[in-house]
Amino acid sequence: MARERQVFNAQNGVTGGVWRDGNVITKTLRSHAPEAHPRWIPSDDPRHWLYWRREAFAYETDLPSRLGLPGPRLLSSDPTDDGVELRIAAYDGRTAGSLTVADLSRVARAVGESQGRDNLPTDAWLSERFLRTYSSTRAADHALLDDDAAWEQDLVAPFVNDETRRDLQFIHANRERLYAIMEALPRTVCHLDLFPANIFATDDALGLIDWSFTGDGAIGEDIGNLIPDSIFDRDLHISLLPELEERLVPEYVAGLRAAGWAGDDRLVMLGVHASAVKYDWLGPRVLAGAGDTEHSQYGGAPTDATELFAARWSGLALMGRWAREALASAERLRI
Repeated sequence: MARERQVFNAQNGVTGGVWRDGNVITKTLRSHAPEAHPRWIPSDDPRHWLYWRREAFAYETDLPSRLGLPGPRLLSSDPTDDGVELRIAAYDGRTAGSLTVADLSRVARAVGESQGRDNLPTDAWLSERFLRTYSSTRAADHALLDDDAAWEQDLVAPFVNDETRRDLQFIHANRERLYAIMEALPRTVCHLDLFPANIFATDDALGLIDWSFTGDGAIGEDIGNLIPDSIFDRDLHISLLPELEERLVPEYVAGLRAAGWAGDDRLVMLGVHASAVKYDWLGPRVLAGAGDTEHSQYGGAPTDATELFAARWSGLALMGRWAREALASAERLRI
């Protein structure tokens, strides 16, 4: 079998490449990538969200197993001139667009069982303040939120209404408050990049890959990412968004409870809803890209523009509703 290049975020300067050769995945991590976009330059700070060696440490120390989660089996970790080359056992099974709501429900339960544990790892290379530092450094022209012409574009107007526009303006205007809410919630160790392309499932097993961002996060934060990010790039159809919300949150809470977590369910919901601030940048980015002649989804593959924008606006509308619910709930809970 020929060595096959795998889909990955080519903007991320840490990742030099990902290939599959039979049952082995080879992934190179780079400590320096001067050609990378300034917002994706590898960091030497072990707490930074883009610390270049975090994923290698995660596999070398068997972090997923220590969290009670299924992660890749490391075959070797070897230094290179500018970083590390990882060889890990490949997963087979359903992933990305072949996943089902039932698969993601199982993931939510497993993540809850992990994050409800006591004595979670505290390794010095786990990220801190990911949500704020990632979201606030994404390129976005927020002035577009107030630009009538931007909202009248052919790939915008059919999918949004005035409420969506007001809600995205609301997220941006209240972003500092939403960050503060998330930082005040009970802490856990989160994957922080939980979306379908990083999930593998068979009928009796799960696998989670790409632990490069993992670290401190709020209760509910991973599920608050998984639900919208399951449809943003059309992995699951937008018609499944209500079912994702209805099934994943209760499964996550059930996992927390099974692990012994005795906190307030309202705090979990607040973590899910306030995590909408992660996508403060995405609305302006979608507005800016609506006039492009070519459109692609995650990994760079060309895609149908109408379906892509329908999916992204559906997810963003949900983020607007979540943000408003988060601020109202935080006021009631005096957070």
